[in-house]
Amino acid sequence: MESESILVLDRCQSVNEDVLPMNKLCHGLHEFQYPQILQEATFCIIVRGARLGQTALSDAMKAGCIPVVLSDTYVMPFSDVLDWKRAAVILNEEDLDQIPSILTSISPAGISSMRKQVKFFWNHYFSSITAITMTTLKVINDRVFPYAATTYDEWNIPQPDPGVTSPLFLPLIPPRSQGFTAVILTYDRVDSLFKVIMEISQTPSLSKVLVVWNNQQKMPPPAAEWPKINKPLKVVQTKENKLSNRFYPYDEIETEAVLAIDDDIIMLTPDELEFGFEVWREFPDRLVGYPGRLHLYDEETGKWKYESEWTNDLSMVLTGAAFYHKYFSHLYTNSMPGNIKNWVDEHMNCEDIAMNFIVSNYTGKAPIKVTPRKKFKCPECTGEQIISADQSHMVERSECITRFADIYGRMPLQTVEFRADPVLYKDPFPEELKRFRDVGSL
Repeated sequence: MESESILVLDRCQSVNEDVLPMNKLCHGLHEFQYPQILQEATFCIIVRGARLGQTALSDAMKAGCIPVVLSDTYVMPFSDVLDWKRAAVILNEEDLDQIPSILTSISPAGISSMRKQVKFFWNHYFSSITAITMTTLKVINDRVFPYAATTYDEWNIPQPDPGVTSPLFLPLIPPRSQGFTAVILTYDRVDSLFKVIMEISQTPSLSKVLVVWNNQQKMPPPAAEWPKINKPLKVVQTKENKLSNRFYPYDEIETEAVLAIDDDIIMLTPDELEFGFEVWREFPDRLVGYPGRLHLYDEETGKWKYESEWTNDLSMVLTGAAFYHKYFSHLYTNSMPGNIKNWVDEHMNCEDIAMNFIVSNYTGKAPIKVTPRKKFKCPECTGEQIISADQSHMVERSECITRFADIYGRMPLQTVEFRADPVLYKDPFPEELKRFRDVGSL
């Protein structure tokens, strides 16, 4: 029954049969991380075994994979109240050879609906011992008090979820004295990196510069070659070249405010950065950035579209230079839904979109754009050097938005029609009366 669309995994062969890797399964000589590999699957077959597939079912549901239960005797958990036909494909063992034709007959809309149902069942009834215990007690309560029993719809139909769990523990206005940590992700553009460090070091509220060296094939320059600045400068070397390394919650980040900035953003002035930090202090639960972007829904294709043209609306800010609370580094690294983080790292794209998604999902709020700047393109760069000028790059970013929204089961991005500028911006006042003088370029 094997084909290119079916991956059959088994225990890996080991020299010492008494020591089997618990987090790996094999297909021939190829090893796969388990259960992470399940996040790449659409369907996961659950067969009758010594433990009746309980572990496999749990692993599949946690990964958002639609269970295909192949057992004549297996009773699905809480089956007297949960309608498993909404979330799983349940077959008799004699139907084994028909699995490919049965699964390929399910429409994309049907797959999307079942995946949402799997996510709903897992989050509400199986995600923890507490959830399982409370579900059991709820079933018992319904049996004892049938007149007040939970309805079918309440058990099985996901209610509209705003997705908002605002981190209310954040201080209303973080102290200015703490400043911010600038995190610069770099690979091999040393000259540009050094220019960025020199530019941002002039920002009054900068507390520390943390360079994330993402090149495993080349060592960072020796200490003597780095710019001499009046703030601490720390370099961390990563083990793998991943975009998500820019949002890792490094121990070296001691401030609440983090400025994520690319190693080629040499056009932002110290005034623009300082003003961005001041706006973030007023709104520490938001992404605060410079160029804004927008998501639009295409009625003809039924998909979301990434829009980078200048519009009156925005729903994202680019994290090539953006302030955020370090709390969101933990969320991005440890609580990103589905396989979004792995997908970003594999495609080397859309990490900024993923960060916009997770912040808006947890706060229910849009990002804040500061200053008029609408692009980061350097004047001396050619079209070949600008990745955003590549049409395929833009198409992939549209695909990112559609994929991420499907994984979230909703569209968390919020649209706004405003930006923040300094109070005396463009007012006919003497320049010496303005706190932020070097603001205003596109």
